[in-house]
Parts: sequence; structure tokens; C-alpha cells
Amino acid sequence: MNPENAWLLLLALGAVAFLYASVGHGGASGYLAVLALFGAAPEPMKSSALVLNLAVSTVSFLNFYRGGHFVWRKFWPFAVASVPMAFVGAGVPLSAGLYKQLLGACLLLAIGRMLWKPRDTEDDPGEIPLLAALLVGAVIGLLSGMLGIGGGIILSPVLLLMHWAKLKQTAAISALFIFVNSLSGLSKLLLKGYQPDTQTFAWLAVALVGGLLGGYVGARRFNVPTLRYALATGLLVATLKLMFT
Repeated sequence: MNPENAWLLLLALGAVAFLYASVGHGGASGYLAVLALFGAAPEPMKSSALVLNLAVSTVSFLNFYRGGHFVWRKFWPFAVASVPMAFVGAGVPLSAGLYKQLLGACLLLAIGRMLWKPRDTEDDPGEIPLLAALLVGAVIGLLSGMLGIGGGIILSPVLLLMHWAKLKQTAAISALFIFVNSLSGLSKLLLKGYQPDTQTFAWLAVALVGGLLGGYVGARRFNVPTLRYALATGLLVATLKLMFT
């Protein structure tokens, strides 16, 4: 990769980390989209995205947790089913074509989440049925492991649409959900012999800075609509590239 493209990649990864962290996400689907645009192969993409996910979801969660938005009872039923399934999913081989199609579908969810800014209501969210949470968690965990994402981009719309959590509660729950699933999936890849390279550490540093800023902005201040729209446009380009090339 030439120096100009390397700098563009770093800037893109930092922007993705900032915007995803502002809504409680780790950003794996965004990192995968960016890496796909720059021509990375699927296997290195998965492992690198999970490493970045761990860092960004951690700082995002801490910001939302300090803001008093995390609710344990709404988190654990999803996580207890998703974590083992993410480990299993990380070991499932996918053809390059199927991987791109599934990732493209998740990217469409990511685009929708970036553009959709639901209003927080004063109504108390409903209780989450245990069986439904376990089933949703297991499905998301398996898909997360297969694709190299944390699953928050799928869980958060479910929580909001089912009115199971408020907006910032959803962000806090999703951030920790992403962390535990990313850790589970990455542990499987480590057992299979994955070792991060120096390039991944450079990406990690940029993602951490973006994640710290995005988590603070999302938990304590405001969202940035113009930047969200710009990211959604970039993700759409990456999605089309993935699904049709």
C-alpha cells in the first residue's frame, strides 16, 4: 500500500471508530467495509476488525457506563447465549462470496442505524422475555463469529424496535455485548494461530483515539448528523463493492 493510501486508511478507520463509538458500537462492520475498499483479504479483515472492536467497544462502554446508562439485567440474557456461539461461529469456514454477501447485509443494517436517530421516550421499556433474549443472543453470536463483528449493529435495532431499552441504555448494552463477542471470536482465531502484525497496531492506535472521542460525544454531548450521513454514504459504497464484485 502506498503512503497516501495508508494515510487515507488511517483517517477512515479513525472516523469509523468515532462515529460508531458515539452510538455504543465497536465499529467492526465499518472497519471491514473500509478494509474491503482498500483491497484487504477476508481472513485478515476479520481478525483485525475484532482487535479494533475490543478497544473501541471498551472505551465506548466506559463512557456510557459512567453516564449511568448500563442495565445489567437487560444485558446478560443476550450475552450468555451469544458468547459461546461467537466462539463456534469464528471457526465456521465461509467462502469469500458468501462472506461478502453476509457482511454486505450487516453493512446495510449499519447504514440504517447511522441514518436512523430514534427519539428517546419517557416511557419505561418493557421487560425482556428470557427465551427471546437467549434465542436472539445465540443467533447474533453465531453470525458475529462467522463475520468477525461484535453483533451490536444487529442487537441495538432489536432492543429499540422491541422497546426493551432506552436509547442510551441500548448503546451501553450494545457496547459491552460487542466486547464479549469480539473477545470470544478473537480467542477462537488465536487458537487457530492468528497473530496481529505491526500494521494492526497502527490501526488500533487510530481507532482508540476515535473511539475515545466518539464515546465521550455520544454519552455526554451530542451526535454529529453530517458526519453520520457521510459515513453512511461511505458504507453504502463499500456494501455495493462487497456484494457486486
